[in-house]
Amino acid sequence: MLRSFFVAASLTAVLWTSGGASVATASEAPGASNIGFVIYTKSYAPGTLNARWMYTSKYKGPGIATGGPKDGFAGNYHVRYFYDSGEFSDEYDLLIEKSGDVYTVSWITNGKVSAIGVGMEVGNGLAVGWRRIAD
Repeated sequence: MLRSFFVAASLTAVLWTSGGASVATASEAPGASNIGFVIYTKSYAPGTLNARWMYTSKYKGPGIATGGPKDGFAGNYHVRYFYDSGEFSDEYDLLIEKSGDVYTVSWITNGKVSAIGVGMEVGNGLAVGWRRIAD
């Protein structure tokens, strides 16, 4: 018991003298913090996709893409994303392009590409890994 107290006190002193610096976890590792994933599924409304997204391990929620084609996933959409709490997150113009069985995806804000991704059809959905574009 006394030994545990001294170990805890020593660790506290080390952290305090180092300015409270923390050790990065795997999810906070450089490069890993700019990775996202989204799966789009067809909605009952023609030209509409339902989205389920996540960014790193901190953010996730639903979304809806509208204005697309009646068939398939490839096309131009306007997408709005929300957090699980229901609070609005982001919106983009969404361009999904298909080449063979591979999809390339671009999220566009004010005419500039904000994020890019690559995906494939899985079951009845389109699974896409993506990353933000650094300015």
